[in-house]
Amino acid sequence: MTRWLVTGGAGFIGSNFIRLLVNERPADEIVNLDLLTYAGNLENLVDVHESPRYAFVKGDVSTPAEWDDAVGATPDVLVHFAAESHVDRSIDDATPFLRTNVIGTQTLLDWARRRGVRTFVQVSTDEVYGSLRPDDPPFVETSPIAPNSPYAASKASADLLVRAAAETHGLRTVITRCSNNYGPYQFPEKLLPLMITNAMRDGELPVYGDGQQVRDWIHVDDHCRGVLVAAERGRPGQVYNFGASSEQTNMSMVERVLALLDKPRTLIRHVEDRKGHDRRYAMGYDFSRAELGWEPRVTLEQGLAATVAWYRENEEWWTRVKSGAYREYYDRMYAERLRAPSTANGSADEGVTGAHGARDGDSDSQ
Repeated sequence: MTRWLVTGGAGFIGSNFIRLLVNERPADEIVNLDLLTYAGNLENLVDVHESPRYAFVKGDVSTPAEWDDAVGATPDVLVHFAAESHVDRSIDDATPFLRTNVIGTQTLLDWARRRGVRTFVQVSTDEVYGSLRPDDPPFVETSPIAPNSPYAASKASADLLVRAAAETHGLRTVITRCSNNYGPYQFPEKLLPLMITNAMRDGELPVYGDGQQVRDWIHVDDHCRGVLVAAERGRPGQVYNFGASSEQTNMSMVERVLALLDKPRTLIRHVEDRKGHDRRYAMGYDFSRAELGWEPRVTLEQGLAATVAWYRENEEWWTRVKSGAYREYYDRMYAERLRAPSTANGSADEGVTGAHGARDGDSDSQ
């Protein structure tokens, strides 16, 4: 039995990772640590709330003193998904990215060393490598770091702090970097869910610039499997890339969405391009295949069709996200439990919940 602490577990990738753990590691204990900022949504995990081995803790990765007791016994593995992640928001104001992605990561590393966490997994991004020219080979684990956006710079900084913790203090760390994720429960500010949900209601589809930016698209299930195998079998101090050999332009992806929804191309609207927009990303994963036995299973055709179908079948979920009503879920589901007195000391067990009521436990979030 492994005890997992997942930070950012109420977000898109983190919630899918927790669901994978619940389904494939049924004897393990999982704690989800999430601050529930704008993209954190506990409705993403409504199907796992009843698991007796899952618990949720609300908390900020930058202030572990506020949630340390709630975590209870030391986790064996800490998987760090929690991050500010939207490039446009980082261009507008980089300060929250420094607090969460840089200071938050260092604070977690210090906490992990104090608590004796066995393995620290840093979930990073292909954006730390910068941009590729059209004829360049895909990024590999030894590609130089060259971030171009404030978001990418904050993630690269976090990766370097993780490396430093391994080299200086001997903390067992693994860093994973993946290409563009897509799939269920993705916040609608990102390209594919924005295009899918807008098109479903015949709304305009805003495409940056000429739409010829190239990305390597990986289904979130494949990415989560990669993180799991890296956590369990990765070599200490190693970086592992996860890609899908599915390079497509943004325009091509938008056109695929329109075809799947039988909507007209006239919905597309070209808008001013993002500042410093990276032109191409591509991830080589030969090393991950050789060392971990990992490779993508979901083809782009299969994954995109399934993703469009999911948003069609879960219109209530994304309607509530777009309207902001999803934020009421936390109060409705947990407010009374958080106010319940602790049987241990008579004080409020602030921020600690499981589907079965207030409790101490490990805290993981995405």
